[in-house]
Amino acid sequence: MLAIDRSEKTIRLAQAGSEQEIASGRLEFRQAAIEEFLLSPHDDLFDMAFAMRVGALDGRHPGAGKLALEKIRAALKPRGRLFIDGGDPLQEIMLHDGGPGAGDQGSSSPG
Repeated sequence: MLAIDRSEKTIRLAQAGSEQEIASGRLEFRQAAIEEFLLSPHDDLFDMAFAMRVGALDGRHPGAGKLALEKIRAALKPRGRLFIDGGDPLQEIMLHDGGPGAGDQGSSSPG
């Protein structure tokens, strides 16, 4: 699992509370704004992305939102899915053509 945040302080706090998971190789943290995020050469594509309180994806910063979706789409497998914390239930942002995780716009609730 890879967790990113634009805040250096947030990354430091998260790392401090996740020492065992990091040591096991199951969790990695990186400081990055989602609209600037790039996979590292050793990274595999992801099956799923989850965003919590990300201004670029919750409507607070629409210009950054388009860039963020492009970066997330590039980091996901072809049928990868994006969920955002938009209340209960989570909202799924459609990224690809053809079914769940499909389409270029819109959102739905997983069901």
